[in-house]
Amino acid sequence: MSDLSEAVERLLQRRNYVPSRLPHLLHQLRLPAHRGQELESVLQSLERSGRVTRIKGDRYVIPQQADLIPGRIRINRQGKGFLDPDDPSLPEMVIPESATGTAMHEDHVLVRRDVRPVPHGKRATPSTPTGTVVRIIQRRRSTLVGTLQQGRRFLFVIPDDPRIPHDVYVATPRDVGRPARIGDKVVVELGDWNSRNVSPEGEIIEVLGTPDEEGVDMLSVLRQYSLPLHFPKHVLHEARSFGTSIKPEDLRGRVDCRKDHVITIDPDDAKDFDDAISIERAPDNCWRLWVHIADVSHYVKPGTTLDEEARKRGNSTYLVDRVIPMLPEALSNELCSLKPDVDRLTKCVEFVLSDNGAVLKTDAYSAVIRSKRRFSYQEAFAILQRQPGDAIETMLHAANRIAQRIRKARFRAGSLDLDFPETKIRLDEQGRVQRIEKVANDISHQLIEEFMLLANEAVASRLMDRRIPGIYRIHEQPGEDRLAEFREEVLSHNIPCGDLRKRTEVQRLMQRLNDSTLGPALKIGFLKSLMRARYAAESLGHYGLAKARYTHFTSPIRRYADLVVHRCLFSNHRSSINTLRDTARHISDTERNSDDAERDSRDTKMFAFLKAQLASGSPPVYGGLVTELRNFGFFVDVPELGMSGLVPLSMVEDDFFVLDPERNHLVGRRSRRLIRVGDRLPVQIGRVDTHKRQVDFKLASQPTKTRSKRH
Repeated sequence: MSDLSEAVERLLQRRNYVPSRLPHLLHQLRLPAHRGQELESVLQSLERSGRVTRIKGDRYVIPQQADLIPGRIRINRQGKGFLDPDDPSLPEMVIPESATGTAMHEDHVLVRRDVRPVPHGKRATPSTPTGTVVRIIQRRRSTLVGTLQQGRRFLFVIPDDPRIPHDVYVATPRDVGRPARIGDKVVVELGDWNSRNVSPEGEIIEVLGTPDEEGVDMLSVLRQYSLPLHFPKHVLHEARSFGTSIKPEDLRGRVDCRKDHVITIDPDDAKDFDDAISIERAPDNCWRLWVHIADVSHYVKPGTTLDEEARKRGNSTYLVDRVIPMLPEALSNELCSLKPDVDRLTKCVEFVLSDNGAVLKTDAYSAVIRSKRRFSYQEAFAILQRQPGDAIETMLHAANRIAQRIRKARFRAGSLDLDFPETKIRLDEQGRVQRIEKVANDISHQLIEEFMLLANEAVASRLMDRRIPGIYRIHEQPGEDRLAEFREEVLSHNIPCGDLRKRTEVQRLMQRLNDSTLGPALKIGFLKSLMRARYAAESLGHYGLAKARYTHFTSPIRRYADLVVHRCLFSNHRSSINTLRDTARHISDTERNSDDAERDSRDTKMFAFLKAQLASGSPPVYGGLVTELRNFGFFVDVPELGMSGLVPLSMVEDDFFVLDPERNHLVGRRSRRLIRVGDRLPVQIGRVDTHKRQVDFKLASQPTKTRSKRH
């Protein structure tokens, strides 16, 4: 941020400041008249970022002083909005569907906060703040992907994203490379949209092809989320300029760890090895642990084209059929990847641990390693199930024992066990779903997880103790209203539940849920009540991990946040707090964009897979866990598919079910059969709606008469 930008913000934050126009600001800042254009440019930049806003009469103020809150809006499928304020100290705001204006999902918007007077003599009661979108600061996307349709008089496009409820009117496309046919997937560039009373308009800029044409499904996802297929040539040239091996001059000032028993443990198909570990006995019944992280900052310097591209991408994106890397392969899969039997540069966090895993001492420095072995998680798990066969396997067993002690201590300290089974989709050569594999969070995963958490926490503490500005990974405490709502849900199932604002009560509840057949369903409900983790320049703690200090340090090949943290810790260059805030907001946005793209790529392949099952006439039966009841149906989680969906009551042909809200169950009028949260029912695919991106299930057969255990 420029000195003039900071001067403007300081002026506007003064207590005696009165909203002023540009000429008056020029005078108050004691700037000569010829700098008026420069000041105007700075004000426009601050306005685009949401730090300054322009009110009636072209006067400038800090937004909060006018009850205006800038932030990123998320819109659900029902049209309801949720604002993540730019100011991390402000709570999430709810934007009613009627108050979202022309905002689209993930737009940067300005919201006027609803402020209601409190009657004299009464105390204000805390509630979720609400507001109205008054301005679009910046569109998240200028293009969208959808299906071309023909109306009575006009062509229109139905957006693929179900969170955009408006069709987009378009003209007949010209000069787009191939003819557009009704039903084709197309890319639309949006025009100005200023009133929600009329549909938006746009221009078709690319025709992708028919939805069932090979490759169109993933190309649609890439275009929808603006994910680049290639790196610019100058970025590739810079990445390749470092060569394929480290140079003697790269070793200056580094601790030589090449003789240590350093190993990596990663998924079987991974190529970008960010992290490696080594552990050995130390005097006084202690352990010495080294966590080595790829030294990306040695190659990717601030201000270079490599850095600009990495920041723009924010992180790697792992689609179901490919990886969109943050860095070119010359770095991500080669020179920075901690592959075995080659020298690699690292940033190392060294620990001295007690025999029970408590941290006694930490250090951080630049190092060079030579990994001795690369394990997949499956290989590491197999070794941990038998006696070790050599020194490295003996070290792996020791690392596992220490990691499990650290893990137990973490949960005793308040960390929440919210892990759920995950699935991985394997595709055939034609890009179709071949099989769905379960990914177990076994001790091989936990071993690496605990050591990485330890390193992330140690680095955050190091930054704070030295008062070095940095970026932190934060997970804010959930809102009291959300916790109260979830508590009522738990109590309705006769499960004891205390005040969930207290960490000890949350832990007690999680233990009760672990011992109850209702547990998995209610844990999903608890997850929905939590805030989303994000990045910030302020250390606000991590609720889920119960850590007051936490950052991301261990994956700089695939996360820009970690690269920035490396620079903050090891470089003498200090970034300003405003620069770090801008970066934290940006990479929080890119992370969310990647998460959405990854989910959509998975769903796209799954929808085709499930539609084929439906067309076969005899879709397989899956186990469904009832997670939520409504008067129109009930939601099930299907772990075998890694997805959830609705079982509409209209699809239950042999009975008529009615919701009993008092007893919290559905009851069949004919059979008196009960369906409750926590029940496990056999389900089949009932309907696949690719436009709404929804899957409905149907009951496959009568469930067994065993009932959920009640408390």
